[in-house]
Amino acid sequence: MKKYSIIFISAAVLIASFTSCKKGYLNEKPYSSYTPLTVTDSLGFEASAIGLYNLTTSILTYSSAQGWPSVWQVGTDVANATAQQQGIEVPYYNYAQLTSTDGAASYIWGRYYAVINNANTLIDNAEDGSNTKLGTVGKRQVEAEAKFFRAYAYHHLATLFGRVPITIHSITTPKTDYTRSSLDDVNNLIVSDLTYAITYLADLNAGSGRTNTQNKPVSRANKYMAMQLLAEAYLRMGKNDLAEAQTKAIINSGKFNLVSARYGVRASGSGDYYSDMFVYGNQRRWQGNSEAIWVLEQENPTAVVGGNVDNAQQRRVFGAAYYAIPGMLPCDSLGGRGIARLRLSNWVLYGLYPAGDMRNSQYSIKRRYYYNDPAYPALYGKAVPFTGADTLFRTCPSTLKWGAFDPNDTFGYAMIKDFIMMRLGETYLLQAEAQVKQGKTADAAASINALRTRAKAPQVTAAQMTLDFVLDERARELVAEENRRETLMRTGTLVDRATRLNSNDAVHPTTGLTSKNLLLPIPLTEIQLNKDAVLEQNPGY
Repeated sequence: MKKYSIIFISAAVLIASFTSCKKGYLNEKPYSSYTPLTVTDSLGFEASAIGLYNLTTSILTYSSAQGWPSVWQVGTDVANATAQQQGIEVPYYNYAQLTSTDGAASYIWGRYYAVINNANTLIDNAEDGSNTKLGTVGKRQVEAEAKFFRAYAYHHLATLFGRVPITIHSITTPKTDYTRSSLDDVNNLIVSDLTYAITYLADLNAGSGRTNTQNKPVSRANKYMAMQLLAEAYLRMGKNDLAEAQTKAIINSGKFNLVSARYGVRASGSGDYYSDMFVYGNQRRWQGNSEAIWVLEQENPTAVVGGNVDNAQQRRVFGAAYYAIPGMLPCDSLGGRGIARLRLSNWVLYGLYPAGDMRNSQYSIKRRYYYNDPAYPALYGKAVPFTGADTLFRTCPSTLKWGAFDPNDTFGYAMIKDFIMMRLGETYLLQAEAQVKQGKTADAAASINALRTRAKAPQVTAAQMTLDFVLDERARELVAEENRRETLMRTGTLVDRATRLNSNDAVHPTTGLTSKNLLLPIPLTEIQLNKDAVLEQNPGY
């Protein structure tokens, strides 16, 4: 009996203590904070803006499905999946499996709308008249950066899905009545956003005053990024003269030059100036890359905590799996440890490059392998033979653009290289495309020859200039850099080029590709959750 009395007394004391306290007894009052609490001041806007770069990087570095980079390359004209395919990329060469439940289409839809919503949050707060903590200039800069990313996301959505819902304000509560806007409305928003961005973004990011942990300029949005994106968007819209005007403005700005001399961390070593652009430590403007327009920077996470967003799989996807051959060790000259989840197509490897083209040198595409493990003295230094299935993924010719050996990660799970998102080489290619589409074949040949002169490749003539030739040249210059699927979808050439140039791979041939695949399916989950309006599916899905 006494035992129960003690419990009741203790409970009564506790109840009395709580009921005698003020209502705010448990409310915390922070006296300082290391993070912005609201998007109203410069710190809040800066943190939110950095989030846009983080979200964009997460699209490229998604690793939960390690075949993610293959989605954008296999089943086109430049690459095929190997026996090492992971899974998410299967519907992108076996097109009969591409349905509205596709994981890749759903992921990219969600990521781009996340970018849009975050950009809208910044824009809403910058335009809020009650926000007096930023001056007019500061608000314009914030808004210009956010509008660039909003336009970037909408341009990609329009390329991949066609008509899509438009949102121009942040969504803070569930919304279930989306409808697909007209493509004209989507395009008008893109043009409006990019025109604003061109007007108010910094001239070049080196002047932003922002520095990284090495006290070097941080790559942030600049007006030339917006101009290049607008040029590509105009090409998609069929406004070729306006696209050409944007590319000419970039080329004639005097801010960029095609790399045509050795530079950087490997300047005195083996290599050539084209491949120098893709060496780890050479990719950024301050590192000597004079044609870089936009670089998404990554930091080695062993040196900078949080310096990497997710675990990029590009090296593992594009690099040969030579590590699996007894007598071979991962090393920098071979691009580190790859898995070869894809293989460059026979058309790229054996039919694309003319003799002498620097872009096909051993420093850009590795074609021969030599035993390098001292533990195998009888093999050391000898050429690895091409035998059987090994030639399809272990010793397959592979690009070194994503190659880099990290001694802190000999297993090679993550990639630490930067992403060169835009460079002057592509500007010339966009310009040539715009000129070809206007019938200005002599001008297009001059644009292409600027790249061929740099690559020491044979010059071309006006008579050779067609859209097909420009797309060939894009592959020569940008293979493994560009999103090849989007390029071919944007130009309406995916079915023809993938079928004509790359339909006979012995491991995973491209099958079931039809004109409906010029657009991706609207994710079924989005349609089902949108219960208060009809979100139409693309034809054929």
